Amino acid sequence: MTAPVANQAPAAAPPTGRLDKHMARAMAWTGIAKWGTQLLTWGSTIVVARILNPSDYGLIGMATIYLGLVALISEFGLGQAVITLRHLDDHQVSQLNTLSLLFGLLLFVLSLGVAWPMGQFFNAPKLPQVVIVMSIGFLLTGLQVVPEALLQRDLRFKLLASFDGAKALATALGTVTFAMLGFGYWSLALGGLLTPLIGTTLVLIARRHAFASPRMERLSEALSFSRNVLVSRVAWYFYSNSDFLVAGRVFGQGPLGEYTLAWTVASTPVEKITNMVTRVTPAFFSAVQKEPAELRRYLLRITEVLALLTFPASLGLAVVADQFVQVVLGPKWMGATMPLRMLGIYAAMRSITTLLPSILNATGHSLFQMWNTVAAAIIFPLAFLGASRWGTSGIAVAWVILYPIITLPLYWCTFREIKLPAGEYLRSLGPAMLSSVLMVLCVVGMRRALPANWPVAAQLTLSVSTGVLGYAAILFALHRERLRSLLGNLRALKS
Repeated sequence: MTAPVANQAPAAAPPTGRLDKHMARAMAWTGIAKWGTQLLTWGSTIVVARILNPSDYGLIGMATIYLGLVALISEFGLGQAVITLRHLDDHQVSQLNTLSLLFGLLLFVLSLGVAWPMGQFFNAPKLPQVVIVMSIGFLLTGLQVVPEALLQRDLRFKLLASFDGAKALATALGTVTFAMLGFGYWSLALGGLLTPLIGTTLVLIARRHAFASPRMERLSEALSFSRNVLVSRVAWYFYSNSDFLVAGRVFGQGPLGEYTLAWTVASTPVEKITNMVTRVTPAFFSAVQKEPAELRRYLLRITEVLALLTFPASLGLAVVADQFVQVVLGPKWMGATMPLRMLGIYAAMRSITTLLPSILNATGHSLFQMWNTVAAAIIFPLAFLGASRWGTSGIAVAWVILYPIITLPLYWCTFREIKLPAGEYLRSLGPAMLSSVLMVLCVVGMRRALPANWPVAAQLTLSVSTGVLGYAAILFALHRERLRSLLGNLRALKS
């Protein structure tokens, strides 16, 4: 693999037809990488869990409380700035590369300062060394951020997907090997460190870039953009986890566990689908950031596909939540039923909003996006606290009620920027919305017609079968031409 020279200019965006094919292939490779890495992660976790003790995981969990939050801000939004602000010259990118490394060093020094207080707070003498060793990853990430962003800007997603697979394989094998050699909790710490080590090495082999002394007056636009992205991420982290904070503080460990499991079950299928999209779309949206017609086309086409995939899965889960909990999770988890039902509805809504922030960032509205997220970080925790009087179900209902309201400004700004009529957007959702609603009615009608003494497992099987077959039949009967057009577009992208 030959590394480009440090001063290589970024690749120009391909013509629209080629860009479509690039996007389709990028999503395909990203999806393969994500599902493959997930399987490796599950497999290695099962093996390692049988070797290590719960206390080993507990120690790493303590470290992750700090490291997880810091990892969220470790990029400081610089990578997103490189992807989106395509007019940055080579010297400015070099300066950002230096800043990224300095930020990584700053976070490592911060870890040196907080490691021992954390050990005292948790009464865990082994914790400081673990925090310090795992924080070496911030130094490695600092070296990687800008070169990886350049690869994304050049649309090298097949290469990046192969890197993701290599990282997952190395981390899984390394963690299992360390565990079998008797490293104990260090197996998890060192295994986790392999991810940034392998990732940084591969990225630097593929795309190195020079360093330059930062001149803040030349980086004002990039730093302003990265600040907006950073604040948005921190605010998102706060409001998206505030429901767990409220549930744990008000109800304690048991109800929090039920709510957490309901959240995981409702969110995981949607996240696996949307993550394939959000990984690649920022680079493609930035490539056509001055072409509203292309942004409209991408938003409508991708949203339609997302809705067709996520609406039936999320709403179907909501309607069979009671059966699913009883059969799959067990009777002891029945308290998760109503939260799972509400969070399934919320997951369907969230799945189609994931493109809006990328479009707003690409079109120069990162500040608007930031303030919207900050507002959510203020409103949601207060709403969750007020809704907690109705239990964890009330917290879940708060998501369903408030999420559409908080996203309305994003829709308004996006539609105005790319000149998209709201009716045209709703028409793109029409097939999935109508077919999903009719599917839900079919499942509800079938459930009411079943004898009450039927085994719950048989009822669940019939409910799921009715939903899958009913959705496919309704979609084909009512929206056959739309499906043919969509499939024709997908085939064209492959050719």
